[in-house]
Amino acid sequence: MGFTGIKSEDLVELKSAVDPQLSPDGTLCAYTETGICSEKKEYYSNIFIVGTEGQAGPVQWTYGKHRNHSPRWSPDGTKLAFVSNRSGKNQLYIVNAAGGEARMLTDLENGAGRPVWSPDGTRIAFQVSVETGKKATDKQEEKKEKELEPLEVTKMKYKSDSSGFWKGDYSQIAVVDVETGEVSQLTDGKEDYHLHCWSPDGKTLAIGADLTEDKDQSFTLGLYLFNIETAELTQLETGEVSFWQASWSPDGRKLGLIGQGRTFQNATLARVWVYDLETKVFTCMTEGLDATASDTVAADFHQGAVSPGFIWADDNTSFYFIASDLGNTVVYYGNTEGELYPALLGDQHVYGLSVDSKNQRAAVAISKPHEPGDLFMLTITDGTLTRLTSVNESFLTGRTLSKAEPLTFEGSEGHFLNGWIMKPAGFEEGKKYPLVLEIHGGPHAMYGNSYMNEFQILSSRGYAVLYINPRGSHGYGQEHVNAVRGDYGGGDYQDVMAAVDYALETYDFIDENRLGVTGGSYGGFMTNWIVGQTNRFKAAVTQRSISNWVSFYGVSDIGYYFTEWQIGSGLEDIEKLWKHSPLAYVKNIETPLLILHSEKDYRCPIEQAEQLFIAMKRLGKDAKFVRFPESNHELSRSGKPNLRIARLNYIADWFDQYLK
Repeated sequence: MGFTGIKSEDLVELKSAVDPQLSPDGTLCAYTETGICSEKKEYYSNIFIVGTEGQAGPVQWTYGKHRNHSPRWSPDGTKLAFVSNRSGKNQLYIVNAAGGEARMLTDLENGAGRPVWSPDGTRIAFQVSVETGKKATDKQEEKKEKELEPLEVTKMKYKSDSSGFWKGDYSQIAVVDVETGEVSQLTDGKEDYHLHCWSPDGKTLAIGADLTEDKDQSFTLGLYLFNIETAELTQLETGEVSFWQASWSPDGRKLGLIGQGRTFQNATLARVWVYDLETKVFTCMTEGLDATASDTVAADFHQGAVSPGFIWADDNTSFYFIASDLGNTVVYYGNTEGELYPALLGDQHVYGLSVDSKNQRAAVAISKPHEPGDLFMLTITDGTLTRLTSVNESFLTGRTLSKAEPLTFEGSEGHFLNGWIMKPAGFEEGKKYPLVLEIHGGPHAMYGNSYMNEFQILSSRGYAVLYINPRGSHGYGQEHVNAVRGDYGGGDYQDVMAAVDYALETYDFIDENRLGVTGGSYGGFMTNWIVGQTNRFKAAVTQRSISNWVSFYGVSDIGYYFTEWQIGSGLEDIEKLWKHSPLAYVKNIETPLLILHSEKDYRCPIEQAEQLFIAMKRLGKDAKFVRFPESNHELSRSGKPNLRIARLNYIADWFDQYLK
């Protein structure tokens, strides 16, 4: 069959399989499949069950065009709890493993999420948002048309790109009785509490919280033990390390955690820790592993992927976790004796993990550049993978996606750099093709061996696509990820330009006169920086970008501390902030620039785009500004489907206009 490729509108045909959850006996795997309703152009998700031992294919357990997700097995495997918005808000539901109708467990004004079963299966702990002065169980008031009210602000952390302006709600922890549906709120007050896990005896919860008085100046999440019977809260001495995704060992003697210190601020590697509850000692288990214990892949496709964190084996000494390494995410096995071994290597993006340690198996969600993502069973002893799902098989039949060819080259300072190049769809030897350089955000993220919808669409339009992990990226050790701090537009700029030089020297099918560049967030900053430093690119698209560090300091939801951590200065040194601002070099820009930005982006507020656009137009330069309504910083990954499609077409059409 001939090549058909994909187009932007095909987004509504693709499905995402995420969050694998093995049943207690390991014979079944529940997961969430997300798609897009083509009529409403809205997301929907349902829960499926698939046998892990060669039984019949996946069976759909929930139906409809709502969002059903977060399936969690009861300890005895007879029930499945999940979250659904079928009532209008996210609430907890429960369904018998033998089948039947789902039963609604919670009916709370602000909804419920993140279900965690008690060890005896009689209760489920969960997260709930509660307004100051109220309880989670307060009766819902009759809806009235709300009048506009002023928003009083007294703290710096008053807005969030994900949740908007803070209006007095706090994240609390509650439990619901599985049989009666009775809800008990465990935490309250003017603090945010984050649920981790139950102790095996069911008496204690491990939770996270920042209980410091001045949270504007605090960036460490503390670890606490909450006694359910007495409501006593005991703080564990964690120093400046923030811990998340705590997991209790089966014997109740230890906590396994993922933690991140402050040595290099947000560029510090996440590491695996074990806390001994008897000796009260934290031990870092990955001190000798120069890789971050997390999934840092910058991708634009998977909906609702869940980080597995620290997973104990049944022997109370062994554990599993995911790490980012050389453009891949891999599964590691370790034990409390200090041993570490890779359980699954390879050129892939592991974006989900659930372990059946009794049988030395695991369910893994895996994506590759030419494979959007599916679930597999991993035999841990020999690394064998057995496919469980093929969620996009019907759509991809007869289509060929571009594969990514890895490349490694030497940077200007002698360090090695890693990346990939994708040939255009229907590639023909002897032809010359335009090239688009893609730059990821973060900057502490990582391009990897994962499916990127945007890249495939550009390939289908006839472009070669180049993407690398310059300094600042995860996956190449602490020194590499930290190297960008204080040097934005310096060594990182040299790295991406070295990649272009290497590609032109190595691949004779690239037309050096038809080069384009694009990126989002930090990648948008770098796109702005590049066009202010060189005219070698004939077209550029900057997305959700930073153009002015001086104003960014005060308008971003993370501005004041991110700027200090990354640029190395606050408002006490305006000259330094301006030196690293692309807006300072706008007079040099000769490259036609498309500026894409979301109206409700609080991470990189739209004023960053406005300043750049007005400055360029005032100087008579070629620029177009596109504003996406009711969208935030996550537009490319989880925004409204029709706007995601429009964004992809704007990018491809702009390059078509100037590079073809």
